[in-house]
Amino acid sequence: MERINSQANIQSMLQTLRAYQAQASQGAPNMDSALEKTIGAPNGPSFTEAVRSTLNSVNEMQVKATNMANAYERGEGVPLTDVVLSMQKSSMAFEATLQIRNKVLKAYEDILNMPV
Repeated sequence: MERINSQANIQSMLQTLRAYQAQASQGAPNMDSALEKTIGAPNGPSFTEAVRSTLNSVNEMQVKATNMANAYERGEGVPLTDVVLSMQKSSMAFEATLQIRNKVLKAYEDILNMPV
């Protein structure tokens, strides 16, 4: 989640959106080339690696939130606001991951049910 909110990632996403907007205003029929330039060609990480790294980062956020909550309960001087924020971040990351999983499974089921 921290990588999602990084300034470089936000700027990259804004640049991508601006490129799409420019192509849409020009009536460009092929938007795949802009996507490949932004995301990268097949040299990027595989789908499995991307999923694994995302799940690892969500897990790290949840572990961090649990550790902060435990430290607060033990009275170690952790601010309550930090505990609540870390718990909300981990919750949002988990919910987003769950929704993505549901969408992928739905798409897979739709493909399986397509007539041949």
